[in-house]
Amino acid sequence: MRPLPFLLALIALAGLAVPALGPAPAAAQANLFTPRVIVNDGAITHYEVTQRRRFIEVIGVAGDLDAQAVELLIEDKLRLQAAAQFGVRVSEDQIQAGMAEFASRASLTTEQFLAGLAERGVAADTFRFFVEAGVAWREVVRLRFAARAAITEAEVDRALALTSRRGAARVLLSELLLPATEEYVAESRPLAARLARSLRGEGAFAAAARQYSVSASREQGGRLDWLPLSRIPAEVATQILALAPGEVTQPIQVGNVIALFLLRAIDEGAPVPPESLAVEYAQFFIPGAGTPAAAAEAARIRARVDRCDDLYGIARGLPEDRLLRETRAQPEVPADIALELARLDDNEVSLALVRGDALVFLMLCGRTAALPEAPAAATAPAGAAGEGEGEQAAAPPPVPLREEVRQRLVNQRLGAFADGYLAELRADAHIVIR
Repeated sequence: MRPLPFLLALIALAGLAVPALGPAPAAAQANLFTPRVIVNDGAITHYEVTQRRRFIEVIGVAGDLDAQAVELLIEDKLRLQAAAQFGVRVSEDQIQAGMAEFASRASLTTEQFLAGLAERGVAADTFRFFVEAGVAWREVVRLRFAARAAITEAEVDRALALTSRRGAARVLLSELLLPATEEYVAESRPLAARLARSLRGEGAFAAAARQYSVSASREQGGRLDWLPLSRIPAEVATQILALAPGEVTQPIQVGNVIALFLLRAIDEGAPVPPESLAVEYAQFFIPGAGTPAAAAEAARIRARVDRCDDLYGIARGLPEDRLLRETRAQPEVPADIALELARLDDNEVSLALVRGDALVFLMLCGRTAALPEAPAAATAPAGAAGEGEGEQAAAPPPVPLREEVRQRLVNQRLGAFADGYLAELRADAHIVIR
C-alpha cells in the first residue's frame, strides 16, 4: 500500500494507525471499552480513542495525538447526534460509496485501502465510522442551511466582475481575531460562532473587536484601511464577495487565529495597479512568544532595521533557521502570512504571528510584477509573422463559468455555516473527558 500522508491535505477530520502491540491482559482489554469521553448521552471508549490516534499517525498528523484524537471523535459524535435530531439516516449504499470515493483519492479500491489500514492496526469499523459521520454531516448541513446558502444572480455577477478585473477591486474591512492555539481553540470556536450570529453593523462589531480581538487593530475597533482584494487569501475573499456592506463573515480559521471580517465598503472601480504576481517577505523567529523578553527583542530589532537586508546583520551568528526570506506567488503565500502582508507597505513589520514558541518578526520586502528568474516569454508559433515576432503577450486568465462561480460561492458559504454550527453544538454540549 502506498504511504498515506497525502490524506492530511484532503480531510479536516482524522483517523488512526500505529504498529499493533502485543496481546494485552484481559483487564486491560476490558478497560479499552470503558468510556473515555461522554458527549451528551453518548460514550467514546478508550478503544475508539486508540484507534483514532492510530489513524492520525498514519496520515502524518504531528503534535499531541491523543488530544487530537479525542477532539476529532467528539466532533464526529456531535455530527452523528445532530443527524439523529434531523432524522438523517445514512444508508449502507451511501457508506460504501463514501468509503470507495475516499479510497479512490489514493488510487486504491476500498478493499486495498482497508487492507493497508489493517496492516497498521486500524479496524475497518473505524474507517466506516469516520465516513458515516462525514456523510451524515453533509446531509445535516444541506437540510439546515441550503436555503440560506443560496447565491443570488447579483452575487454571481459581482464575483465574475471582480474576478475579471484582476485586482482592480479593493475592500474596506474591519477584523476581529480570536486565538486558535491549542489552549484557546475550545473557547474561541463557540465564541466566534456566537459573534458571527449576533453581530450586526459596524458599531456592534467595533465594540466586540475592542473586547475580544487579539489583533493590533482592536484599539480602532478592528478597522483596517483599504485593501486590494487580490492580496487577500482566497478563503477570505470568497466570503467577502458574498457580503453586503455591514454584514459579517462566518468564522474563518487562518493559522493560529479564528477571524471574523465585517465589510464596510467595496470599491469596484479603483485604478488598476500593476498586477502583483509575487511577494517577497522575511520572517525572523524570536524565541519566547508572549514573554516580555520576546517583546523587548522585537522592539530592539524594529529600531535597528529599515529593510529586509538589515535582518542578515541581526541573524549573524545565529542558527540558519532563525531567519527565513522567500519570494512566493501571491496565491501560494500561507493565509495567515498573506493577511498580515496585505496591510503592509514595503519594509513595514508585523508582530502578530506566532510559530511554535517563537514570535514572528514579519517584514514585507516588496511586491514584484513577476517572480524572479521567471522563464523567458514563450515565442510566437512557427510561421507567425509581423511586428512583435518572438514575443507573445500573456493571455488573460479565463473567466470562470457562471455555474462554477455559483457553486464555489455556495460551497464556501455552506462550509462556513457548517463550521459555525459545529462550534455551536460543541458549546451547547455536555462533555466529560475522563
